[in-house]
Amino acid sequence: MAALSGAPGRPARLLGIGTYRPAGAVTTDEVAARLGTSPEWVTSRTGVLRRRRAAEDETLVAMATSAAEKALSASGRHGSDVDFVLVATMTNPQPTPAVAPRVAHGLATSAAALDVNAACAGFCYALEFARTLIAGGAADCVVVVGADRMFDIVDPDDRNTAIVFGDGAAAVVVGTAEEPGIAPAVWGSAGEKSSALEVRPDFVTFATSPPAEGRPWLRMDGTAVARWVAGTIPQVVTSALDRAGVSWRDVAAFVPHQAGGRVIARVVDQLGLPEHVVVSDDFRDMGNTSAASVPLALASLRETGHVRPGDLAVLAGFGAGLAYASQVVRVP
Repeated sequence: MAALSGAPGRPARLLGIGTYRPAGAVTTDEVAARLGTSPEWVTSRTGVLRRRRAAEDETLVAMATSAAEKALSASGRHGSDVDFVLVATMTNPQPTPAVAPRVAHGLATSAAALDVNAACAGFCYALEFARTLIAGGAADCVVVVGADRMFDIVDPDDRNTAIVFGDGAAAVVVGTAEEPGIAPAVWGSAGEKSSALEVRPDFVTFATSPPAEGRPWLRMDGTAVARWVAGTIPQVVTSALDRAGVSWRDVAAFVPHQAGGRVIARVVDQLGLPEHVVVSDDFRDMGNTSAASVPLALASLRETGHVRPGDLAVLAGFGAGLAYASQVVRVP
């Protein structure tokens, strides 16, 4: 079993993982019919077969809390053990309060809590924050959640966004370890390209909204984002492997942000992965769930037996900002 290189301070590892997948779904046939196109057109561009859609009572806080509770149960920890709660999200409907304190309350802890808004890179950012909190001795147990209700900000008539985004949540518990189970992240941003993916500050009223109700909406230049991903993320992932002190021969899985089949395929082609490395494709069933996509995809590989506890997985988050982060972790 290959050892991970660590940074100064106490090592950290993933202790457990939990998910929340809404029961409701919007199929590609339904999306295609609304947009006046064919299911084949949608699938060829995204690979998505259905997108989970949260019901009204499946709030962002409820989904995040449920995923966190399951992660705590899997880790053998309790709310009283938690020192910090980090929630990565871009769809909190309120500027304040943050989601994280309400999740902490749901876990029966008064731990420090805050939100991280790095959109689709948010979970990987929050995971690095958790690792450094433990490395520096500020915490022994951190709950990290990725949760988004993307249907709340997607225009159902926009071909650039309606075909891919969905709702969901997933969480991990990060704790102290004898040896590193989370390698330091390679991260950064390209703010000069931020207009390629943004939630517009102006409000519009969608056909599906009540007559007098508007909401902010997501705008994406998919071509610009895809080009940036292809030109940036393969090198970021390679650098993350180098920083972890491992190579692809040591790795069981590659877990990129579930941006869609075409985008992931371009990254994988450039990385030249060996055949034994499984690439997550959770987007087929979930769609692009923004900050939730990486932990949901990791959990799916674990649930289906494609990875086993102790295996190494390379995570890569990327999206609005344009922000990115990648790190190597040991599967809980």
